[in-house]
Amino acid sequence: MELEELKKKKIECRKWKNVEPWYTQLLKVFDLNIKNPDISYSDWFTVGKRENLSDSEFALLEETAKKLIPWRKGPFNIFGLDIDSEWQSNIKYNLIRPYFNLKDKVVADIGCNNGYYMFRMLEDKPKRLIGFDPSALTLHQFEFINHFVKSDIVYEMLGVEHLEYYNHKFDFIFMLGVLYHRPDPVGTLKSLARGLNSKGEILIDTFMIDGDEEICLTPDRRYSKIPNIYFIPTIPALKNWLKRAGFENIEVIATTTTTSGEQRKTKWSFDQSLEDFLDKNDPSKTVEGYPAPKRVYMKARKIQ
Repeated sequence: MELEELKKKKIECRKWKNVEPWYTQLLKVFDLNIKNPDISYSDWFTVGKRENLSDSEFALLEETAKKLIPWRKGPFNIFGLDIDSEWQSNIKYNLIRPYFNLKDKVVADIGCNNGYYMFRMLEDKPKRLIGFDPSALTLHQFEFINHFVKSDIVYEMLGVEHLEYYNHKFDFIFMLGVLYHRPDPVGTLKSLARGLNSKGEILIDTFMIDGDEEICLTPDRRYSKIPNIYFIPTIPALKNWLKRAGFENIEVIATTTTTSGEQRKTKWSFDQSLEDFLDKNDPSKTVEGYPAPKRVYMKARKIQ
């Protein structure tokens, strides 16, 4: 199937029985036209102020945001409405922010979720900003926020496997929290390389295990209650994957251990979160007995 045909087919999700209510609700918000609201590129990505809306408009805003639960990435403050997401994504963004300059660059965010990182990236004034994520829910969350931001961000309901067939290449690609969901990690990294312009760069993060050996953990069925986790490498193994995929100048930015300060239950998210995924008696392990989630952040450059 040609990529343009695939994109048209995916956007037809608005007619699906479980998706149509989101879109119908969103159309009501699209009638709200607030001109030039203030935008703050802060930890809570903030659009407008409470006084910009009447009580009935604010009630519609809140009703729509709640219709789009669960919110995994954020946090957002939209006209005084706090959307406290499961992930405090500002922690990750602030960690990686010193390691890139996106001004006038063509940028992709693979697995962009609802666009929190891309909204923060607008401050850098990239030439073009495109998010890839096949989720219908996060598409509608993005459109909810972007209706008020009025940015030129493009949201594609596509995955990393479509990147190399896109109608142009990228100068910089982010892929945050995606690699461990892919059954072929080296193939996925090769897709990133094929989607880059010459000497283009990537910034990724993924689960890791400690160790100096070039090995990886392959969980049995689930890891931290997540079913689609395939390979969790040591840093040396991940570096080898990147080299095999055609990258150089590989830089380890940071390693972090996920805490409840970064991932936790809120009224805007799921019934379970990190505290439910760890062993109650030994939080250094998952409920399955594996090492608790730890992440490595890496930056690399395409060889040619």
